[in-house]
Amino acid sequence: MIKNFNINSLVRENVAGLKPYSSARDEYKSTGSEMVFLDANENPFQTDVNRYPDPQQRSLKSELAKIKGVDTSNILLGNGSDEVLDLLFRAFCEPAKDNVITLPPTYGMYKVLANINNIENREILLTADFEPNVARILEATDEQTKMIFLCSPNNPTGNSFSEENITEILQDFNGLVVIDEAYIDFSAKESWLLQLKKYPNLVITQTLSKAYGMAGIRLGTCYASEEIIQILNKIKPPYNVNELTQQRALERVLNQDKINSEVSDILSERQRLFKELDEVKFIEKIYTSDANFILLKVDNATRRYDELISKGLVIRNRTTQPLCENTLRFTVGTKEENNKLIEALKSL
Repeated sequence: MIKNFNINSLVRENVAGLKPYSSARDEYKSTGSEMVFLDANENPFQTDVNRYPDPQQRSLKSELAKIKGVDTSNILLGNGSDEVLDLLFRAFCEPAKDNVITLPPTYGMYKVLANINNIENREILLTADFEPNVARILEATDEQTKMIFLCSPNNPTGNSFSEENITEILQDFNGLVVIDEAYIDFSAKESWLLQLKKYPNLVITQTLSKAYGMAGIRLGTCYASEEIIQILNKIKPPYNVNELTQQRALERVLNQDKINSEVSDILSERQRLFKELDEVKFIEKIYTSDANFILLKVDNATRRYDELISKGLVIRNRTTQPLCENTLRFTVGTKEENNKLIEALKSL
């Protein structure tokens, strides 16, 4: 367990002293139908969405807490994971002063958000086998390093980082370690949520966009200590998750059997793709995957990308990413979509 960790030493001074905005639904939380609501300047005529949404998304958090095995006080919800990540920058990183560490090749929004918030982004390349180079990461930190971002399972490589490497970073870095688990539902490894109480500097982000199939409603989740969540709540917009998103998310979250069935189908198709792709002559390497996508090394990524586009198949060309020369990334689709992909690849 990390020693001498104090979250108050990380939070920005202006955020620490900030008095958050108090909305009408913060001041009066009940939604009882017997009450007459004349406090929020809403349109009084019923449209199902004429009232402001619950600013703390209590019903949805309650169900997520049961599923994830955490307390509701350990959850923050955002307008997609991108808002959650942006809130972390705004709460803990002083512009033009602090820095963060990211590990390319990885999710590109970490770098974008660092640039938007005027935070130095120190990039430490993954090793040749796509693992964190722990020694170099820790050497790159200083007193102004506030966060290290670990995407595990990683995008675009698809692998999960070793438990030993993540543990060493958590134990030896006296700042926030943000583990992005957008693809955790497709992994055989356990979520780091189980370690939340052990590491006060651990922050985990997840999403309803992947396994839950709700990319269109934009809902991201953040799990952390109650102290960290309280800080993030101070600066989040009062109604950052709209009523329709809350309703759709709650319906989906309550249908875990359906979600589990879909994830099982995706994993089965992922395994089938591994076997089929092995027979494609221009594929030079198939990387292991703990996600709902597969990264391939091919003879000429740009050429193969263009050929697949011409056949009506849209994939991602990752050849411009560090350590990813001549690689393509394929999302695991339905059986029918995957059949079209396999047929197209074998015809080239």
